[in-house]
Amino acid sequence: MARVVDGANPQSALDPKGPTAETIDNLFWVVFWIAAAVFFLVQGVLLIAIFRFRQRKGKERAVRQVHGNMRLELVWTIIPVVVLAVIAVPTLSTLFDIRSAPDPSENALEVEVVGHQWWWEFRYPAYGFTTANELHIPVDRPIYLTMTSADVIHSFWVPPLNGKRDVVPGRTSNLTLQADDPGVYVGQCAEFCGLAHADMRIRVFAETPDDFDQWAQDQQQPAVIPETGSAAAGWETFNTICVACHTVDGTPAQVNLAPNLTHLASRTSFAGATIDNTPENLRAWLHDPSALKPMRPDLNMPSQGRIMGMPNFNLTPQQLDDLVALLETFK
Repeated sequence: MARVVDGANPQSALDPKGPTAETIDNLFWVVFWIAAAVFFLVQGVLLIAIFRFRQRKGKERAVRQVHGNMRLELVWTIIPVVVLAVIAVPTLSTLFDIRSAPDPSENALEVEVVGHQWWWEFRYPAYGFTTANELHIPVDRPIYLTMTSADVIHSFWVPPLNGKRDVVPGRTSNLTLQADDPGVYVGQCAEFCGLAHADMRIRVFAETPDDFDQWAQDQQQPAVIPETGSAAAGWETFNTICVACHTVDGTPAQVNLAPNLTHLASRTSFAGATIDNTPENLRAWLHDPSALKPMRPDLNMPSQGRIMGMPNFNLTPQQLDDLVALLETFK
């Protein structure tokens, strides 16, 4: 089985690839250099005190006791206040910039984000489709994320593109991101959310406007259900088992408790963007999901809208082959 390896796309906040990330990076360096100046100043004064007032042999003398120095106390109170005020101004400005809604003239693309244990759901209301774990965006265009959680607290973070923002059940939070150049940018849930927290990743595909429009047009198409062959048999199995949790647009499968599978074959990964999307990996996943990703399907409560992992349905080899054949048609 091939796990997704993103070594060529490091999760580095120090290599910004968009204006939001660059704003945060600029703030980081302002705070860093102020902190560095304070550090060296304090260490310098400390070293002077150590060497100048150290005890010397043969020159023992009583140390003069000081019971108060108004001037000194004012200095060491005012200086930290000034430093904190200097840091507060760009910090608050940055927070307002990255959390405020883009101006209407910027033609921002709105994406609704829902965090689940342990995968991400991305809804494109302007286009009317939903996908999972892989976020496609056009370059040079603001993306306005409206985020919430279906279960516990998660945190959305794609370091090269934006800052971290908590995703909380029952609340809505917002974040703006933008990519300057086409490419793949990797993110991660940054708030511990249970057993498979480390396997709740994000892959952002920044594309040219034309490529994004073509992708969106493809995603708007309903699934085509095969009528013959192994894939048709797979649809029968799907209708018996998988419809309890999954949606396939254009079919009777409309339960939204697990990732939307309408165009699964068009994605590069699955299982929280942790496993390469190949027929071999799909078969291994369907055979025993928890062997590939730690989950708790024994705690599933579909009637309450809570799914904590795909169970092992003990599918036969033929059922596995048929389901893989079906899923490979969902392009």
